[in-house]
Amino acid sequence: MKLIEVKTSKEAKEFVKLHTWLYKEERAWIRPLDKDIEDVFNEKVNQNFKNGVCTRWILMDNGMCVGRIAAFIDYRIAYKNGEAPVGGIGFFECINNQEAANMLLDASKEWLKNKGMEAMDGPINFGDRDKWWGLLTKGFELEPNYRCNYHLSYYKDLFENYGFETYFKHYTFIRNTADPLHHRIKYKSDIFSKDKNYHFEHMNLKHIDKYTEDIVHIYNKAWVNHEGVAELSLEQGRAIIAELRPIIDEKIIWFAYFKKAPVAFYINIPEVNQVLKYVNGKLGIIGKLKFVWHQWRKTNNKMLGLVFGVVPEHQGKGLDGALIMAAAQMIQKEYPRYPILEINGIGDFNKKMLMVIKQVGGEVAKEHTTYRYSFNGNIPFQRITNIG
Repeated sequence: MKLIEVKTSKEAKEFVKLHTWLYKEERAWIRPLDKDIEDVFNEKVNQNFKNGVCTRWILMDNGMCVGRIAAFIDYRIAYKNGEAPVGGIGFFECINNQEAANMLLDASKEWLKNKGMEAMDGPINFGDRDKWWGLLTKGFELEPNYRCNYHLSYYKDLFENYGFETYFKHYTFIRNTADPLHHRIKYKSDIFSKDKNYHFEHMNLKHIDKYTEDIVHIYNKAWVNHEGVAELSLEQGRAIIAELRPIIDEKIIWFAYFKKAPVAFYINIPEVNQVLKYVNGKLGIIGKLKFVWHQWRKTNNKMLGLVFGVVPEHQGKGLDGALIMAAAQMIQKEYPRYPILEINGIGDFNKKMLMVIKQVGGEVAKEHTTYRYSFNGNIPFQRITNIG
């Protein structure tokens, strides 16, 4: 087996297409869009190259690609909180062979060590945590959501045999959208309905720039203090919203305001993998026609809970429940477009959000595990710090 650092367009194509044969027997797997993976490694597209570095490898055996991996450093979070600097690995795919896996992981470790890192997390994304994050360790029978990792079940052994330890887990909850909410949600909503300083509204695409600014403001206040989360610039926020614009459904993105200032959001999107599974990773002319056709036919019956956030000054007051109830009035009664709701990426360390999800209802259907591997055995391993 030969390890090759990706430098040429041919090698980049091998990197992207590996999973097309590796997953061919997996009934639940949905092929990601080639462009979505390519864009992660495109310095003109991925804004994280402004604050970090990245490389990747493929593993060849008798002319066939049998493994791949990427290694990267985001300097905004690598040295966060004064702890040992941590890099990342991601986009790992490999045959069921520990020697092959070790070659990929060793290359990443040495590259990161040479750049001053003392540990590596993986598999994670060279970018936002809501994309390509964590190793699937539960829910192999379920289809993956858009830009969420789906993995082969033996990957868990490949990582743990190498020496990775569980850093944190995050869960995907599934519920029927029409099911009643917990009575605590209604109680919280009643309290806030009496306070005229607060109001709730869904996105209006005619004013998308204004809502983009609100999203960036709330996100940076609500999420940046969480470990491993970097501040979102307005430029990045605009790029994300521009990317999502073709699929945004304004009636399922909700905001809370206090005296007209944005203080919370609850962002859902249509789960587009329900449509993209028909295009086989390509959005050329044929793929776009298929996409439009299935959009018109309303093939997608699933809504994805993407992110929820409340600024610190308004946490612990029940605003989360009031915002959910405001959204539910629309989503359950006036606009029952999506019978299934999946809520993605709730970390096991986020006690506040786990409590909110318990009140919303639903069952843990998928589990992704983020692992950490420390290069120096003298550094004690600790799971991510609990919050809430």
